[in-house]
Parts: sequence; structure tokens; C-alpha cells
Amino acid sequence: TIRPVRRSYYDPSSAPGKGVVWEWENDSGSWTPYDMDVGITIQRAYEKQHPWVDLSAIGFCYIIDFATMGQINRQTQRKRRVRRRLDMVYPLVSGTLPKSQSWPASPGAAAAPPVPTCACPQCLLVMSVKATVSATGPSTTTLQPRKASPVPPATPKAPVLAPGAKAPDGVATVRGSLKLLAAQGGRRQAASTPALSSASSTASPPGAGSGKASRPGLQTLNRSHLQRLAVAQSRVLIASGVPTVPVKNLTGSSPVNPALAGITGILMSAAGLPVCLTRPPKLVLHPPPVSKSQIQSIPGISHTCRKTTKKQAKKGKTPEDVLKKYLQKVRHPPDEDCTICMERLSAPSGYKGPQLAVKPDLVGKLVKCGHVFHLHCLVAMYNNGNKDGSLQCPTCKTIYGVKTGTQPPGKMEYHIIPHTLPGHSDCKTIRIIYNIPPGVQGPEHPNPGKSFTARGFPRHCYLPDSEKGRKVLKLLLVAWDRRLIFAVGTSSTTGESDTVIWNEIHHKTEFGSNLTGHGYPDINYLDNVLAELAAQGITEESLAQEKD
Repeated sequence: TIRPVRRSYYDPSSAPGKGVVWEWENDSGSWTPYDMDVGITIQRAYEKQHPWVDLSAIGFCYIIDFATMGQINRQTQRKRRVRRRLDMVYPLVSGTLPKSQSWPASPGAAAAPPVPTCACPQCLLVMSVKATVSATGPSTTTLQPRKASPVPPATPKAPVLAPGAKAPDGVATVRGSLKLLAAQGGRRQAASTPALSSASSTASPPGAGSGKASRPGLQTLNRSHLQRLAVAQSRVLIASGVPTVPVKNLTGSSPVNPALAGITGILMSAAGLPVCLTRPPKLVLHPPPVSKSQIQSIPGISHTCRKTTKKQAKKGKTPEDVLKKYLQKVRHPPDEDCTICMERLSAPSGYKGPQLAVKPDLVGKLVKCGHVFHLHCLVAMYNNGNKDGSLQCPTCKTIYGVKTGTQPPGKMEYHIIPHTLPGHSDCKTIRIIYNIPPGVQGPEHPNPGKSFTARGFPRHCYLPDSEKGRKVLKLLLVAWDRRLIFAVGTSSTTGESDTVIWNEIHHKTEFGSNLTGHGYPDINYLDNVLAELAAQGITEESLAQEKD
């Protein structure tokens, strides 16, 4: 079955140009990427530091709230988590944009080599190799490591990809059919580099192999030949500015992966796609070993460890008594829907749960934000929550009282280590170590009485030891005391239920890299985590409240 494919082009400053992928959490707990145009719209608003973006302008009835990193359905008010992930940056195309093409356009068109879509070094390089292969046939294309003699300025009889003579500046020069590429990319040198050559070139004339052992064709290349071909292709592609593609185990001990890497490079080049095989960057999760004598306490913060235990909900106050502090009764309800039950405010509440003491037709307005709901619905919502004396507006997320969470008991350690984070070379590093053991769920958890797991603990997180980094740490300590950093639920990465998960306050768990998006450098991280803490009701005012 042959299906058409196409290639789309985007501005280098857009989300794909920067390697940014926006994803939403589906019902199974895994992450689904937004369509490219939707992701570009979200990223544009994110970079302009908008608090939220309405997607109705592009045909979707959703609002993306950057403070809580959530997607809100405008009709049902259902909320899903969203996340911003860093991926590999898309390759650049120079010059004018090529016309939109599909391949193959027709069965006959597939056999002919396509015309270069642009004059960039990548396309010229790939097309020259393809022209050589198509002119001589795959059976005569050989892998030929040798020292090349200087190529005269005259045009050769057949296109050849071969190293040129040694240039004074020590850089490789690409000759023959790549003369235009050499003019654009400067003079380069690649002496003693394996090169692709055709049997019709001056270096390998027809019949030159008579009486001698024939060189292997592409069909019979062994592992070492494939590796040399991949290395040769990588050197030329890197010199011409082609983005690199990491391939694992390129030169490892296994005979399979290196061979596949070389074949991948050949096939992608034959399809007109520039590729450069390199070793992938290394994941650096932890800093170098640190002795106890090198660990320092953090100035302005007492102790280096904090524990939490289960905090029982305040007793003696009914839900109605709690809500009275935050509500004003409305005698004449406005002509609009209650966003909890989606019934008209002028009609009784649509809540069908257990019988409540509040009449279903009473309506109240929250004093800070002014949003109006059925009292019946608010009481039911409060009973389904943590019942800690606080309330959060379901429309605008304004918090009334002190919000607490359902984090299981555990320990939080914090101290300074004498190493620097990428992007923060002017200061040391604050290391946070969270440790939560497995246990049994309490009445505030999804399945009371059932055991829960705690995977990946102790978890190490990192902050720069700067003024803003210490501010974030102080607020994280408040969040820890209020049991807001972790929760018990379903893991979005493994799909495991009844396990300890992060609770919408992002942490950096990579020390010396940023391959997963949870490392440094990230110039926006500290501002983003301050916004996430504020969405949980934790601001600088909270520090004063904790002291009181």
C-alpha cells in the first residue's frame, strides 16, 4: 500500500522551531500531543506571559490556564492537566520555501530522482549523492577510503562525492557536483575520509577492477563498512550545517544497532532527508558525590529537615458554617447557569446526591470573586473535597481560607551542595530530597483503607541557590506543611493507580541535563513554579501567616 506524505514548514520562532511540544492528559493517564497549529497558538500565548489562552478562535471550546497548567472545557467545566515538553528542534530550511509536495506523485514519478526543492547545503548534498547512485546503479556504488588527489576545476563526467585536496585553512572542501555547495559553505578538508564514489568517476574508471577483487556493493556492506559510511556522511553533514539526529549505541558492542544506524542514514538520504548520526546526549540526574562536610545549611531557613504527619480535618464546624464566611445570599439570582450543576440559577439545584440541610433553591455569591452558585452545589462540592475549612471557586480558582492537600506522611530534606546548575554558574545549588514511604490510604484519599505505593523515593530535586531560588524553597516548605506537593492517585507516566504522584507543582529532577524537560537550563522555571504555588494559595503572604 502506497500512501502520500507531505512536509509542512513553520517559523523557526514557533513551537516546532524551538522543539516545544504541548500535551494534554487523556483518560488513561497518558499524554497526547496537541495538533501542531494548536500547540503553536498555546506556545505563542505562553511566551507573551498571558495568564490563559482561549482556543475558541481556532475552533476548540477550551481554555488553557497557565497558572494551573490545566485545560478547561468551556461547556462542561471539566479540567485536564496539560504540560509543556521540550523535544528535538525541527531542522531548518534556508532560502525560499519549497512548494508543497507529496511523494510519490505518481507511480512513474517515484523512479526519477526528485529535483532539489531549494539551494540549501543539505538539499545539494543529498541530491548529489542521489544523482551519483541513479547514474551508475546501486551495484557499482562502493565505499572507498583513500587519499584523494586534487580535483581540477573542470566539471567531472559523473557526480562524485569525494574529499578534496588539503586547503590552507585546514577545512574540508567538497568538489565535483558539489561545487555550488563548496562556494556556499566555505573551503573544507577531509583527507583520509571514507567517501562515496561511482565506478564511472575518474578515481574508479570502468574496468579498473578487472583482475582484482571487486569492492563490496551497498548490498554486501558489513558492519565496519556501514559504520565508516555513517561517520563519513556525518562529517560532511555536520560541516554543511545539517542538524544531528541522536542514535543510541552507534558504536556499541551489538552488531545490530550500529548496522541499523548506518542503513537508516542511507535510506533517509535516498529519500531526500538530511540526517547526521551522532551519539545521544547523556542524561545527568545527580551531581557528583558530595561529602557531609561539603553540605551547608541554607541561610535564613532554620533546620535542614521537615516532617509531616496526617492532619485531621477541623471538627466542630459544619459545611454550612464554613461557607457562611465566604458567601453572600442572593435574593434575585441572575439569568445564567450554575457552573457546578449546569442548571439555571433561578431553578433548584441539579445535585442528586445525599440529602443536605440546605434548600436546593438558595443561591449565594462568593465575596472575593463575585461568582454565583447554588448553595446546595457548593455544600456538595465542599463535602467531596478535603473538608479542611477552605473553599476554591470552581470558575476562577480563587481560594478562600487556607487550602491543604492529601499528601501522605513523609520527610523533606534541604541543603546547599557545592555544584552549579546549567544556566546558573554564578551560584551553588539547593538540593531537596523528598522521602515518602508506602502506607494505607486515609479517609481523605481516593480509596480509604487500601494500601498505596510510593515509587521512585527518595526523589532528588534542585534549585539554584539564588535569591529567587531561596524564595521558591521557602514557599515549597509552606506547600509541604500544607500537604500540597504530593497526592495519592494514578501515575501519568506508568498508569499505576493508588500511588504517590506529584500534585501540580513542578520540580526539576535532572541535575546536569534537560533531556526530559525536568532539568536545566530553563530560564522560566522559577517564575513558572511561583505561579503554580500561587495557584495553590501559597504566596509571600503565606510566609507571614506561617510565622504568625
